[in-house]
Amino acid sequence: MTSSLHQDMVVFDGLIVSNWSEAIFRDMRRGGLTGANCTVCVWEGFTATMQNLMRWNEWFRAHADLIVKTRSVADIRRAKAEGRTAIVLGFQNVSAFEDQIGSVQVFKDLGVGIVQMAYNTQNLIGSGCYETRDGGLSDFGRDIVAEMNRVGMLCDLSHVGAVTSRDVIMVSKKPVCYSHTLPAVLKPHPRNKTDEQMRFIADHGGFVGVTMFPPFLPKGPDSTVDDYVAAIGHVVNLIGEDSVGIGTDFTQGYDAAFFDWITHDKGNGRKLTDFGTVRNPEGIRTIGDYPNLTAAMQRAGWSEGRIRKVMGENWLRLLTEVWGG
Repeated sequence: MTSSLHQDMVVFDGLIVSNWSEAIFRDMRRGGLTGANCTVCVWEGFTATMQNLMRWNEWFRAHADLIVKTRSVADIRRAKAEGRTAIVLGFQNVSAFEDQIGSVQVFKDLGVGIVQMAYNTQNLIGSGCYETRDGGLSDFGRDIVAEMNRVGMLCDLSHVGAVTSRDVIMVSKKPVCYSHTLPAVLKPHPRNKTDEQMRFIADHGGFVGVTMFPPFLPKGPDSTVDDYVAAIGHVVNLIGEDSVGIGTDFTQGYDAAFFDWITHDKGNGRKLTDFGTVRNPEGIRTIGDYPNLTAAMQRAGWSEGRIRKVMGENWLRLLTEVWGG
């Protein structure tokens, strides 16, 4: 049953930041991945992000049999029917906008559909989760949120501070999300969210994507795919099965230098955290292992309906609300 169910359903990952290559794109197909939010900006500014997008356009041309640029939910469903993976271009920081509100429309026109409001520390719109003082959403930030609402761009709060996150949730006229987080009750960590925070975003029409990034799981590098499903289950029990999805935060193909880079402010500033050993949960070590996640959900006694929702359909419903039909 696992194989047929996994093959039939939509599988959407709310965050992948892997070291992009043909090998990664082929592993997406091996894993039956319908679509994913794929990071093209972390600390980069406008020019460097544009260069990243140029590189993606080259990949879309070179690997058109494997991946396709995605602007709509219809594109995601079409990719499923065609046996390709739908790539949603996403930012993990608003740094690419710099101080220009007009940048939001520019990047939307280039296919960017999801943007995280801060990456760990302070930027022009608000505070990240490692910032010593969370000053909340700036007035410029309110304008950015309004513009993102207008063009149809999803606000992501995964690495964002608690006060800034609450402000975005309250100000946004469209649903927002934590695309890749874990429950703080299972492991206290600045990147994890409290039950109260997850209830609050869900009560305001928002969404929680659950990550499997080992440093944020209770057992760290000794975690298994069943531990990951248990964490997803906690969030489902907390806010309901209609408001939860997966956001693995796959970092496949990177070496230690990458993990050192992302643990420093702006990539080369103060040290923010230490991940230690980063080893994905046993059973879902690679992107090609997504079928094992479906199997683990079945072992946990989940209904087919719940599995279909959490593995992808909930994400598509959210994106429809934000992007439009």
